[in-house]
Amino acid sequence: MTLETLAIKVIEAAESSGVEFMVVGAVAAGAYGVPRSTGDVDLLVSVSVEGGVAAVMAKLEPIVACDAQVVFDTLTWGRRHVGRSRSAPPFKVELFEMFDDPFVQSEFARRQQVFLPVLGRATWLPTPEDVIVQKLRWGRSKDLDDARDVLAVQGLDSLDMAYIEKWCALHGTRERLQAALAGIPPL
Repeated sequence: MTLETLAIKVIEAAESSGVEFMVVGAVAAGAYGVPRSTGDVDLLVSVSVEGGVAAVMAKLEPIVACDAQVVFDTLTWGRRHVGRSRSAPPFKVELFEMFDDPFVQSEFARRQQVFLPVLGRATWLPTPEDVIVQKLRWGRSKDLDDARDVLAVQGLDSLDMAYIEKWCALHGTRERLQAALAGIPPL
């Protein structure tokens, strides 16, 4: 199974479970920036439907082995469920539960349906601005590269830079934003 096929199956599982969700991580960043190799599919899933995350996991069970133990994100302490595809090569699937973080709430409220050519279908994604803010917040090397690439591909004139700067100020990531902006190659 390819990562793209797995991503479609994960999206379909979320849709058929009746939960609100959005694709996050490298897939979302690649939709707005420069696609890169990744070994996982990440979804942020609303918990407004009781048992929604469990329903998604149950639908994925034939193709994804989910860990019984819930993992807590060390940055925000949000809950996530981690699984591995049962086919080779094994890809990771992470289902992040919605939680009370103000940025995550804002990001989810602003999500939009976007057609992803790599998947041949539309799905829910964060806005480009929210991808940038989240990637700067996570701060790993690949996340900082993703943030820079989304800034470069989308162009500063088309982005709501005041929104990005507001969240970076709140998260203490203004220096990361400045470094990402300085890293955009000239045209």
